[in-house]
Amino acid sequence: MRDMKSDASVTVIGDLVGSRRSEDRAAVHARFVKAVDEVNADFAPPVPLRIGVGDEFQGIFDGLGSAVAATLRLRLALLPDVDVRQGIGWGRVQVLSEEPRVEDGPGWWAARSAIEVVEGYERKAALRAVRTAYVAADDEPGPDEAAINAALMTRDQVVSGLSDRSLSVLDGLLRDRQQQEIADELGISPSAVSQRIRADGIGVVLAADELMRRVTG
Repeated sequence: MRDMKSDASVTVIGDLVGSRRSEDRAAVHARFVKAVDEVNADFAPPVPLRIGVGDEFQGIFDGLGSAVAATLRLRLALLPDVDVRQGIGWGRVQVLSEEPRVEDGPGWWAARSAIEVVEGYERKAALRAVRTAYVAADDEPGPDEAAINAALMTRDQVVSGLSDRSLSVLDGLLRDRQQQEIADELGISPSAVSQRIRADGIGVVLAADELMRRVTG
C-alpha cells in the first residue's frame, strides 16, 4: 500500500469554491454530501472523507493512485454548478484522540500546503483551471511531486474546459456506463458521444486516470 515508507499516509483536504455565493445553499450542501458519500462507497478509504465547517472535507486514502482518482470523481460530481479545490498530501499522521477523532502530523500539513499551492494557481490567469495539487512532507520519501503535479495540472485543465454535456459524458464513462446509455440520457447519438471523447480530450483523461490508479504508495 505504501511501498516507500510504511508509516506514511495519503491525506486529502478540500473545500468548495464559491459555494457561499449560491442562491440555494441547501441544495449545494445536499449535492456535496451525496458526492462525498459516493466517493467513500466507491473507494472505501481507511479514514472516510468527512465534511467539516466551511464546506471543507478531509480523509485518508490507502494509496496515492486512489486519492488522485477520488479527487477527479468528487470534482465531476459537483461540476458544473460548484467547483472544488483539493490538496493531496503524503506523510505521517498522528491520531491525537479517537472520540472525537483528532489527527495531526506531516501528512496533514502536506495536504494543507497542497491547498495553498492550488490557491496560488488561482492567482495566476494561466493556471486558474488547476484545482488539485500534491505535496509530500519533507522527511517522507514519496512519489515524485513534479511528475504527479504535471499529471494533475493537465487533467484539471482538460476537465475545466469541458462543456456541461462533455462533463456528463466523462462522468458516465468513469462510472462504467455504455456510450449508448449516455447518448440516450443526453438526447444525442452514440457517434456524437464518440466524437466528444476524441475531440474534447475525454479519452486522454480516461487513459490518464487508469495509469494514475496504478501509482503505488
